[in-house]
Amino acid sequence: MTESLADVQLGLDTFGDVTRRADGVLSSHAETIRNVVDQAVLADEVGLSFFGVGEHHRPEFAVSSPEIVLAAAAARTRSIHLGTAVTVLSSDDPVRVYERFATLDAVSRGRAEVILGRGSFIESFPLFGYDLRDYETLFDEKLDLFSELLTEKPVTWRGTLRAPLENADVFPKTENGLKAWVGVGGTPESVVRAARYGYGLMLAIIGGPSARFRPFVELYHRSLASFEREALPVGVHSPGHVADTDQQAWDEAYEGFEAMNNSIGRERGWPPYSRGRFQHDVGPEGALYVGSPETVARKIAGTVRTLGIARFDLKFSTGTLPHEKMMRSIELYGTKVAPLVRELLAEG
Repeated sequence: MTESLADVQLGLDTFGDVTRRADGVLSSHAETIRNVVDQAVLADEVGLSFFGVGEHHRPEFAVSSPEIVLAAAAARTRSIHLGTAVTVLSSDDPVRVYERFATLDAVSRGRAEVILGRGSFIESFPLFGYDLRDYETLFDEKLDLFSELLTEKPVTWRGTLRAPLENADVFPKTENGLKAWVGVGGTPESVVRAARYGYGLMLAIIGGPSARFRPFVELYHRSLASFEREALPVGVHSPGHVADTDQQAWDEAYEGFEAMNNSIGRERGWPPYSRGRFQHDVGPEGALYVGSPETVARKIAGTVRTLGIARFDLKFSTGTLPHEKMMRSIELYGTKVAPLVRELLAEG
């Protein structure tokens, strides 16, 4: 929990969703990536704390190498922390992940963060030659190795799915260490794992009310204590969109949510997404933070109070939502939503 809830950090996440231009044509992957860098620059300009870019390997998302996009953003920003949402550690090599983020930390002057996850999308596993039957073991072993690498000392390590290391030193070294989190979708085992290895906990809340995740936050704090670790931050990642009015935000966001949910839903056997489902999800019992600055701020403040979190990251890109509307959403989030959230929390 934060020392004061009013000190909560407000950040943004994107998966580099391929957007629709004003002429109705989908942007290229290249244009989308350039737009993501511009979005990070604006997020920095309006005073937000964090900008996260997710890793995916499928056509709806343009970013497969977040660290390169973040390095480009680092060159054009001054204060905002830059990280992933998430890095799929299971299908990557922990040594290379550490090296890339240590490099990002250098070029950003200490602003790099990494959020590690197993990956809710599985395209990277066959792409990089991993067997999905090893899904759990891959993440367990690689997280264990990455934890050793974070000490920035020579590592001796042995697992079952990767070649062992014997007194291996990895470079570059960071100046002040690398901040790392584990992204969790909501299983107790994942929460305990994050505590055992000493990572911050980032909860991906994409369905239902935030209150149902309170037992996971409590489990995390109990687990940290049982492993005799110091208090570590808890964050929340949830989708949303901000516009000048509630109706405008709903109308702008719905097409993107419908397109994304139906695209993924066909693969996973979900029912077709509807406007009724959307309106439920933007309400008090849903996980979408969509509306005017006041509406979104009040919902975020409620989540911060309920869970006692240190950071809230709004996943602001959704489906084909145009770049210009996302830029307006970022502007409102930084200049209107963030100050109002802190004002509401300061009131108690």
